Amino acid sequence: MTALHSCSRRFENPVDLNDVARHDGLLFVRDGVGVAARGTAAEAPSTRVQDVLAAIAVAPGSFPPRAIGALPFAPGGAGSFVIPALSVVKTVAGEQHLVAVADTAAAAEALLARAHAQITLPPTSAPRAHAGRFGVAALTAVEVYLKAVTAARDAVRRGEITKAVIARDIEVTSTDPIDIHAVLLRLKASFGSSYRYSFRGLVGASPELLVEVEDQTVRSNPLAGTTARTGDPATDRALAEALLASEKNQIEHRVVVDMVHDTLLPYCSYLDWEPDASVVAVANVQHLGTRVEGRLNRPAHVVDLARLLCPTPALGGHPRDTAVDLIRRVEGMDRGLYGGAMGWCDAAGNGTFAVTIRCAEFAQDRRRARLLAGGGIVADSDPEAELAETQAKFQAMLSAIVRP
Repeated sequence: MTALHSCSRRFENPVDLNDVARHDGLLFVRDGVGVAARGTAAEAPSTRVQDVLAAIAVAPGSFPPRAIGALPFAPGGAGSFVIPALSVVKTVAGEQHLVAVADTAAAAEALLARAHAQITLPPTSAPRAHAGRFGVAALTAVEVYLKAVTAARDAVRRGEITKAVIARDIEVTSTDPIDIHAVLLRLKASFGSSYRYSFRGLVGASPELLVEVEDQTVRSNPLAGTTARTGDPATDRALAEALLASEKNQIEHRVVVDMVHDTLLPYCSYLDWEPDASVVAVANVQHLGTRVEGRLNRPAHVVDLARLLCPTPALGGHPRDTAVDLIRRVEGMDRGLYGGAMGWCDAAGNGTFAVTIRCAEFAQDRRRARLLAGGGIVADSDPEAELAETQAKFQAMLSAIVRP
């Protein structure tokens, strides 16, 4: 492979990362912090992305390039990562960096100069509002889903597994191409504190941090156990209190926290976690969440940790292999990237990955989108209640896509 070169510039005028990614770029952002990118300098699977990044010749004093990529639901899947030709990175400290990667140092400098002149122009206008006709239909028949939930629940009751996550998919069709840039802006308005992403037609807003590495600090925030939000403060408080008191949801949540803890602990000199779950509220639902943070005792690349954790019991089940086998038998669909992980990394091993949920897979013509949602099944799960939970979870993407 031809050696790559990278250089960067800081710039001051604020940009919206959604306006950099637009309808055809790459995006991973939360609360305005993250990366948006255009073009492709290189591609690599997760097993090689660290080596590809490490081989890039970075100009002295430049901000290091990042790769953006996704891991599939299937355990051990290599996934796909892109080292972009051009990236805009916004840091927690408020810095903005424009990063270029090309085959030669001169080409990278030229790309950076052209992009810097473009990025300093006034912001482009937002996508135009338009109306169309939309259809929503189940891809996985409701009867298939209910039978799958029952099968998972019965497997838990027989002691074969502790938990399994059963999902289903629906399809949105549109008479006109769906504008992904507009969808991203709607997700920002409603789910700004979620990890919002766009990767080759996969678009979503995930509230769940799978793993983050920042120098020697490692973090995770597993979520499991869900109830609705109604918009009425009193009702939502009552639902949150019921969620915290629910033995079914607490069991579902504890399985996930224990797995994340046990997976990360061998890499840490210490690992702390909240003794009790708290309620994490997003626009349409509320989850039980537990923050986990530790200090790495040896070098560990964020992609390697993400592969070890993926899929967590929040999307697969426990024990993982037995639960995943059951899922493959009863769900009747291929999850693809749903339930995997989406995020960014650099050569030093730093990065952030969110669990790939609350997402849609857009067809190339942008007239169809496949949405997926699921829930954790334990001994006390009720199939009809689980169906209602998926309906609530679908609203995140439906509300961003459907504009009749």
